[in-house]
Amino acid sequence: MHLHEVIVRPVHTSEESRFQQLIQSHHYLGALPKIGNTLWYVATREDQWLVLLSFSAAALKCGVRDRWIGWDFRHQYDRLNLIANNSRFLILPRHHHKNLASKVLSLCQRRIQTDWLERFGFPLLLLETFVDPTRFVGTIYQAANWRYVGETRGYQRIRGGYSRTRQSPKRVFVQPLRRNARALLCHPRLNERYRTGAPRMKLSAEHMHALPEFFKQINDPRRPQGRRHPLPAVLALATAAVLCGARGYKAISDWAQSLGQKARRRFRCRYRHGQYWVPSESILRDVLIRVNPGELDQAFQHWNAHYGAVDESLAIDGKTMRNAIDETDRQIHIMSAIGHQSKQCYTQKKWAPCR
Repeated sequence: MHLHEVIVRPVHTSEESRFQQLIQSHHYLGALPKIGNTLWYVATREDQWLVLLSFSAAALKCGVRDRWIGWDFRHQYDRLNLIANNSRFLILPRHHHKNLASKVLSLCQRRIQTDWLERFGFPLLLLETFVDPTRFVGTIYQAANWRYVGETRGYQRIRGGYSRTRQSPKRVFVQPLRRNARALLCHPRLNERYRTGAPRMKLSAEHMHALPEFFKQINDPRRPQGRRHPLPAVLALATAAVLCGARGYKAISDWAQSLGQKARRRFRCRYRHGQYWVPSESILRDVLIRVNPGELDQAFQHWNAHYGAVDESLAIDGKTMRNAIDETDRQIHIMSAIGHQSKQCYTQKKWAPCR
């Protein structure tokens, strides 16, 4: 077989049904639904299908991969979209030709950057895949110069968390799409080319437990008879939602509603009738509008002192607030101290110049 005649291209919409049927029939794991950022490829020769591949979202957690990259917990969640997982690789029956697999992987690697950018609006930096050692060794990935970084712990992701019992550990291979992919992924400040929105982070169980403590000293602006949800829990949920990328009251409420019972318990949400309850959008809005901003700012500063990133330098920036006039008819200015690396606002101060 002449490998130079093989081409790799995305699967057309009209071909997706055929693609799924072949994966379901011939791959030991079966077909995968096309959810989120997913690209399907087919390798052909003279319009004959030879190999099928699927690239989808990266694994949320993978210890050996994360240690190889060297990123921290906050950066990891914000940058997982820059990694794609080769979730399916299938050589169709009667097409197991020498060097075909490594050739197809090489062709995919050359074009996936452009295809991913056109389809989803941002590029990739790294490819990953998991190989079951009870069935395969990963020879095709080694032949295509993918890097073996270790084995998973064997726990399977299920609804609501991870399985309690270990399954067969998987071998993990990665393929950088840029020479400096690791440096870009673990750098405190992500290159602008790879940013896909506001910075987000993934909260650990420790963060969830600790957040309400920082808001205990804030005075509750609500009447005692109308307090269904503890103020520290409401403020902790709102803060966590913003840290994870939520913007606006509805987004904060949707994020809180999506939490499972374990996460709600960690935030010390209201417990009633055997369940933990989160506040509604109207309650979140009411509390955030009425809470003392100075006390809230102090709580955030304490949080930064314990969990914030260490910034090598700070930027002092000032803004003039449009149509903001104080009680003496003077224009209001806001001065802020921003961390260069983390982009966190350490403090703000309102100031009005003397006449």
